[in-house]
Amino acid sequence: MRGAHAKRYGTVCPSAVVVMLFSGAFASVSADVRADEADAGAAAPKLEDTARKRATLETAAYTDSNNVSVLTPSVGFGVENVATGAAVKGSYLVDVVSAASPDIVSTASRRWTEVRHAGSLAAQYKPRDFGLTAAASFSNEPDYLSYGGGAGLNHDFDEKNWTLSFGFGFSRDTIGRHGTPFSVFSRELDRGSFQAGAAWVVNPSTLASLSLDVVIENGDQSKPYRYIPMFTPTNAAGAQKGASLGWVTSHRLPEKPLEQLPLTRRRIALSSRLAHRFDGSTLKLDERLYLDTWGLFGSTTDVRWIFDAGKRFNLGPHGRFHVQNAVSFWQRAYVATPAPIWNLPEFRTGDREMGPLFTATGGLAMAVLFSV
Repeated sequence: MRGAHAKRYGTVCPSAVVVMLFSGAFASVSADVRADEADAGAAAPKLEDTARKRATLETAAYTDSNNVSVLTPSVGFGVENVATGAAVKGSYLVDVVSAASPDIVSTASRRWTEVRHAGSLAAQYKPRDFGLTAAASFSNEPDYLSYGGGAGLNHDFDEKNWTLSFGFGFSRDTIGRHGTPFSVFSRELDRGSFQAGAAWVVNPSTLASLSLDVVIENGDQSKPYRYIPMFTPTNAAGAQKGASLGWVTSHRLPEKPLEQLPLTRRRIALSSRLAHRFDGSTLKLDERLYLDTWGLFGSTTDVRWIFDAGKRFNLGPHGRFHVQNAVSFWQRAYVATPAPIWNLPEFRTGDREMGPLFTATGGLAMAVLFSV
């Protein structure tokens, strides 16, 4: 127990106290007992609290040329005891999203605002070279509910210069429509994930890591709000990237079916990281290669260079670059046979992030460190 003092009492035989007839002798014994207690209290040191505590308060903001704006305040905490190898951390955030969410070629929706609540809790126990981890998370918004958990194990080798890790997880998403109870309309998506990784110390200033992730998804991921415009072959050939709402409305067929995606998906990703500490700065390089059974292949590169600007403040530039091809069934404009034949493509989507894509993101990161 932290801050407790051990107590040691003088040895006094009860029968001896009984035969002590003189008050002076009894007073002498009592004084000896009190003296021993005082000596014990002065000699016993307080137990040192080796736990490191951390609390964070962050706010992120995002906006783009499609009139999408996001405000995300979040709080987090962490407690780590180096002596016992135990640690626990958690976080809670709120996403306030406001958007009209236009697709590449579709009818833009009205502007809407939605709030999402998300939380996570993770624990680790690693007294020596072998460690166990467990985590759980949830996310809730008016038309979407997600919860999941996972566990992992890791082992250090060569005096902690090498670490191997393995993990697995499971999550279930329930997709609904705003204002409609899940009992009336909902779609389920189950996701299982498996991870294996290695991290090693290259030299006293450099760390490297490599990980492989495999994700198995079963369920309907189609967006219940996304309607896909259909075109004749001639009009589809004339659809340009970023076609206006007026052009789409005047050239599309009356039919506008809901989005429909394949009911299974298998994903695999290979990620690497290299971090090097210079005198007064730290460079972090991340690369991720991605492939799935829908035919999408992508590459994401992330670069951060953090400079020390004092004992409790650092800042630096951040760059991110992403490139990918399209999924096998993606089309800028889908072709359908007009009614009454009603011949639709089996799979169809208006998600531009499933099409060919290149993005470049730049920014400046700042951090202020506080001690608790």
